[in-house]
Amino acid sequence: MSKLDAAGIFRLGDREVHRLGYGAMQLAGPGVFGPPRDPDAARAVLRAAVEAGVNHIDTSDFYGPHVTNQLIAEALHPYAADLVIVTKISARRGADGSWLPALSPAELTQAVHDNLRHLKLDVLEVVNFRSMLDVHGPAEGSLEAPLEVLAGLRQQGLIRHLGLSNVTARQVADAQRMFPVACVQNQYNLAHRGDDALVDSLAAQGIPYVPFFPLGGFSPLQSGALDAVARQLGATPMQVALAWLLRRSPNILAIPGTSSVAHLAENLAAAELVLPAGALAALDGIASPAA
Repeated sequence: MSKLDAAGIFRLGDREVHRLGYGAMQLAGPGVFGPPRDPDAARAVLRAAVEAGVNHIDTSDFYGPHVTNQLIAEALHPYAADLVIVTKISARRGADGSWLPALSPAELTQAVHDNLRHLKLDVLEVVNFRSMLDVHGPAEGSLEAPLEVLAGLRQQGLIRHLGLSNVTARQVADAQRMFPVACVQNQYNLAHRGDDALVDSLAAQGIPYVPFFPLGGFSPLQSGALDAVARQLGATPMQVALAWLLRRSPNILAIPGTSSVAHLAENLAAAELVLPAGALAALDGIASPAA
């Protein structure tokens, strides 16, 4: 019995995972570029996450690049039978750490094989395609050509399930005409709620929504409101933000990241944090025009 059971489970692809997982991005160096300062500490975080019951790890081979996937394999391979590793592709890193599109058939195919090799897997459980039409957020436009490549790799048996990241509702609907969409990963949090309708639409279809940057985008006023609720509950702002996400909709799978074992334990404790009605009203107000 894991403390994470308090947050519930949800189906991801054809597997069931705890709704509170772990995002590996922060295990790379500054700017998600290069190796971590302390690789042993990074591997310790991964082992601690799995020991605590985490069975959903989010990663990408362009974190580092290659760094987080290699750390995951070093720390956790051979993997626990219930562990679901989700990766994402469509970008590469410039020599200066910049994020560049990698959308050609050759680049997408190479990315899948790189992920397989670095994670020491024969098949990738879930691959998210990240739209690069706008690096900073979803932008309308056709994703058909790269998604056709990934659908072909899925038919070859290299990928079990395909998801989408940094996409619009229209792009989700377009992709669903090509293959079953296993999950959607976009920016979403207390203050950044542009995907409210998409969260609810996916929930009605039984499709997970995986928000990133759970504390991202706050102004001082908004973070002040969050801090006030956290003080009232004797919790950290991150714990409150995560608990709000888990309460928001049953299809939300949270993947907070950290490079600290102590911070990991704090984040995972959010699974058991109960938000009273008054706290929920205050948190919901953060995204309102009045806030």
